[in-house]
Amino acid sequence: MKTFCGRANPTTGSMEWLEEGEDYDYHQEIARSRYADMLHDKDRNVKYYQGIRAAVSRVKQRGEKAIVLDIGTGTGLLSMMAASAGADFCYAIEVFKPMANAAVKIVEKNGFSDKIKVINKHSTEVTVGPDGDMQCRANILVTELFDTELIGEGALPTYEHAHKYLVQEGCEAVPHRATVYVQLVESRRMWCWKKLFPVHVEAEDGKKILIPPSEMENCPGLPSVCDIQLNQMPSSDFSTLSDVVKMFSVDFSKPVQSASTCYRVQLEPVKSGKAQIVLSWWDIDMDPSGIINCSMAPYWVKPTSALQWRDHWMQCVYFLPREEPVVQGEKLYLTACRDEYSVWYTLQKAREGENGADEEEQKAAVCVESPVCRCRAHLLWNRPRFGELNDQSRTRQYIRSLRKVLKTDSVCLCISDGSLLPVLAHYLGAKKVQCVQPSRIDLYHPQELWQAFFKANNLEDKIKIIETRPELLKPSHLEDKKISVLVGEPFFTTSLLPWHNLYFWYARTAVSSHLASNVTVLPQSASLHMMIVEFQDLWRIRSPCGICEGFDVQTMDDMIKDSLNFRESKEAEPHPLWEYPCKSLSEPQEVLTFDFTKTVPEHCLSTEGSVKLLRKGKSHGAVLWMEYHLTADISVSTGLMQLSNEKGNCEWNPHCKQAVYFFSSVIESEILSDPTAVEYVMNFDTKTGEIAMDFKL
Repeated sequence: MKTFCGRANPTTGSMEWLEEGEDYDYHQEIARSRYADMLHDKDRNVKYYQGIRAAVSRVKQRGEKAIVLDIGTGTGLLSMMAASAGADFCYAIEVFKPMANAAVKIVEKNGFSDKIKVINKHSTEVTVGPDGDMQCRANILVTELFDTELIGEGALPTYEHAHKYLVQEGCEAVPHRATVYVQLVESRRMWCWKKLFPVHVEAEDGKKILIPPSEMENCPGLPSVCDIQLNQMPSSDFSTLSDVVKMFSVDFSKPVQSASTCYRVQLEPVKSGKAQIVLSWWDIDMDPSGIINCSMAPYWVKPTSALQWRDHWMQCVYFLPREEPVVQGEKLYLTACRDEYSVWYTLQKAREGENGADEEEQKAAVCVESPVCRCRAHLLWNRPRFGELNDQSRTRQYIRSLRKVLKTDSVCLCISDGSLLPVLAHYLGAKKVQCVQPSRIDLYHPQELWQAFFKANNLEDKIKIIETRPELLKPSHLEDKKISVLVGEPFFTTSLLPWHNLYFWYARTAVSSHLASNVTVLPQSASLHMMIVEFQDLWRIRSPCGICEGFDVQTMDDMIKDSLNFRESKEAEPHPLWEYPCKSLSEPQEVLTFDFTKTVPEHCLSTEGSVKLLRKGKSHGAVLWMEYHLTADISVSTGLMQLSNEKGNCEWNPHCKQAVYFFSSVIESEILSDPTAVEYVMNFDTKTGEIAMDFKL
């Protein structure tokens, strides 16, 4: 059986479906899984073990046999905890076949084969009875089915089914309950991930303001949660408008309802301001008394307790449908609506003299449908892209560079997805402005968004959208005029790694015949940069665990390593490094350059060299990013923004993902003692647009 996988093609700017062998999908799943991160989560593992011991003990005290159902067993870790805590038998359910096979091996290696039965099925397909998968219903339900949003992996329907068909009434559950907490905040930084702010341009004929269309202003956006490492968000970037309040709880020891519902809490703002964002996280009580508690609360909520780093559970940012002014002390109602898999929020002012009956009516009235993007911008741009378009200092760099290259007779073509550059070029005096959006997604009709944009700014007849791909451009599209200024950010929605935006170079090559002989290309060139780093925590996602709470899970380590070796370990992977602190061990180094004034060459671009390590530390990997040289003296970076030389602390571009290449020493868990340099080889294949790389410590 073959697997078809979507991959961005940097030479065409589009997604293509590639046929891969039957093992590819499985290796991808394992290589990019968060199993290592979970096994390294000491706080989670210790609390689960304590909760399981306590649950087994309570059942035994009642004189019953302890029969455990472990749904989503993964490595089998929680079942082994239960067996070693004295459970009489465990049914460990795992739907992903390679994982179930690994669990069987791990259980056997640790000597629990007689106490644990691994069942390779979805829990909803498990049967109970003398001839069934389970001999009888369980009286202890153990699960780890949670994501950052708590319910996004289908925990609620899974629990609902288990209570109906797989566990006894009044069973013990580990965790026993989950509680979701919320806090109302004002934050320009986070709000700029949801909406487009006006752009101010100083033009020859006065100040211009580019405004978003009303459809975009009033659009509720998308329901999908924005999950981030809130512990990396400085307190100066948001203002808390309410105390932390409990939004809702789910008791897993009782029947669970997965049907859509709403919860409502009253808030009293502690400060006046603009309510824009609901920050949310959860905790789980492993026991009924709540003594064994595992919390995702961010740093400002529990400033005295040590924070456990984890990447599999983070914190949530929810965007209110619109900004609401709130006044200190004036009561509000915050409503959380949820379906089986997601949560969304609305805010209402409390009405004077509201009584219980009204409250139920009002609660029903605000149980709204999941938000749907009507303006199309939220379908085209992800949240970091909104942030990038709202970055005024970045926009100023483009305005400065456009001023240098545009003349009153300039015929300008912009090649970028969903870019403001055509409007800036028009405002700055270009005679004619046209744009091509190569990886536009037909389903979302971006041209309708841009038509609304142009209409809102009275630009309908000023900028022409050419609905074709660069390689299909004809002289008639350009009214037989040659392009004197070719511009791009460059940004393309299909790009995954920093160098995938080099598609601009391929597009520039495709339109060569339409360019004037003295054409100006902006950016004029690009360069790939690299730095060797030590991560504070991110290394854990690729590091083997070995022994976890006394259980040997090396089989899982080997499985991840095999899958990384299958293909992934020779590839860089994208990560937003503002969320993952690291320190530089070397100076940043330029390793490859790309000249956009010329066409893409036929031959590959290769380089090799050595990077000196200036600071002591563990060399976890290399970080790579692109810099675009708009003009001779104006550049924008997609990676390193600032480096503090004493400690090597790095500040990263918050709107882009950087490429991280983990050294094999991390994967093998053999961090070498104090290497003095790292050797590298890089090869940019101009036929595929991909960069192959290798490093030696």
